[in-house]
Amino acid sequence: MTSLTAAKHTLRFPSGLYGVTPEWNDTNTLEQAVRAAARGGMRALQFRHKSPDRGLRKELAQGLATLCRELNVTFFINDDWRLALELKTDGIHLGQHDDPVAMVRSEIGPDMLLGVSCYAKPQLAQELLQYDVAYIAFGAMYASQTKPLAPPAPLSVLGEGRTLCAQYVSPRPAVVAIGGIGPQHAQALALAGADSLAVIGSLFMAPDIEAAARALSQPFSSLV
Repeated sequence: MTSLTAAKHTLRFPSGLYGVTPEWNDTNTLEQAVRAAARGGMRALQFRHKSPDRGLRKELAQGLATLCRELNVTFFINDDWRLALELKTDGIHLGQHDDPVAMVRSEIGPDMLLGVSCYAKPQLAQELLQYDVAYIAFGAMYASQTKPLAPPAPLSVLGEGRTLCAQYVSPRPAVVAIGGIGPQHAQALALAGADSLAVIGSLFMAPDIEAAARALSQPFSSLV
């Protein structure tokens, strides 16, 4: 685990488990699940909700933003950078169909963290790193129920991403793995170069969310 230990205290984005919310509409259910995940070691959370009802999304996100401050969990919003600015969240995550990264960086300013999806494309990561991103995310690492049509990403892309990120002055950008990840994959992904694992189903759909979070966090426990 030497390569993992070497990453300690050098990242802008937390190492370990990065929870991504399922599209639940019940605030209480969502917040109780997040509390359980945080007890198990989750260190960051992304609010991902594609409902066109902005009022609902704002209500859910506002509750989670407050909760994450209480729990000391880094909080990101997926796609909606205007809502992220309004709620003063820690960061915003952008994918290929969202607003351009250059434009969003100029709108959110230098202080808000920015994460980007790079799929299986190290060349895209290299291009986007110039916008002072906190992490580059690769995937789907495994078959994903959330995005079943996502092209697969080989384990080797994590190491390539790690090499790209190592060129930046500490704190360096993190490498995030996403897509179909379960506890059985955590160790291999960490050893391949992932600093963090973004997880929806095997975390929030688990019968014991706290235990699932603990298992997914285990390879990174020496860094927390």
